[in-house]
Amino acid sequence: MSKLGFIGLGIMGTPMAAHLIKAGHTLFVTTLGPVPAELTAAGATACASAQEVTQHADIIFLMLPDTPDVAKVLFGDNGVASGLTAGKTVVDMSSISPMETKVFAQKINALGCEYLDAPVSGGEVGAKAASLTIMVGGSQAAFDLVKPLFELMGKNITLVGGNGDGQTTKVANQIIVALNIAAVGEALLFASKAGADPAKVRAALMGGFASSRILEVHGERMINRTFNPGFRIKLHQKDLGLAMQGARELGLALPQTAGAVQLMQVCAANGMADLDHSALVKALELMGNHEVASAK
Repeated sequence: MSKLGFIGLGIMGTPMAAHLIKAGHTLFVTTLGPVPAELTAAGATACASAQEVTQHADIIFLMLPDTPDVAKVLFGDNGVASGLTAGKTVVDMSSISPMETKVFAQKINALGCEYLDAPVSGGEVGAKAASLTIMVGGSQAAFDLVKPLFELMGKNITLVGGNGDGQTTKVANQIIVALNIAAVGEALLFASKAGADPAKVRAALMGGFASSRILEVHGERMINRTFNPGFRIKLHQKDLGLAMQGARELGLALPQTAGAVQLMQVCAANGMADLDHSALVKALELMGNHEVASAK
């Protein structure tokens, strides 16, 4: 069994870390705030800093909200870099900037250590069910070393390419998800405003070419008004911000993504940033003066 570190024990990180413990690995953990009692009860050792976690562990996982958080945990005071010795592996499973990821990897490599960027898709449900999709950037050797651990947390695990390519794939994923949520929201709003029962419309569409996981899960959320996260709008905003930043740097136009950014900003401006991203439909409802659930 391996000595592992896990830094960042939020909605996603806690169940992911729990799967590693359940498999019999020794786990050293730290997070902002108290370490969840369920992890220490299962055998995790709480540490005072990222440096302490890294000193104890051979493979260190990060699951943090944004690029500045990863930079601070890696290279700030009592950070991961200060605890590394040659031969260790850092695995960042956060969703952050592909460009900054390449810089982080170079700095960690310079210390004689491997670096994988391995963002995930699947949300809280996938984290709890160990069914996450994991998109990996880094060396084949590092991927082969960590893959058995990835398999404890996810199902669809792909080495996409070098460092940064995992994060690029996650940004692409978030573009697709956002545009699908917007499409489902518009379709159900149209159907509801026209007087059709949106639940029955959704059921009918699930049997055709318009069927999707977004229609299945988030369409149901829109109809039932269950917008508890899930995956918060403010986090999806961050990911789409990375998409737009990357588009500017690459000289690309992403007009549909830009539209989704604005819909999420409408939600955020109306106090809904902490709702599930399926609540993007509320921006459409505000503009249409009608709720999807109001089918009559």
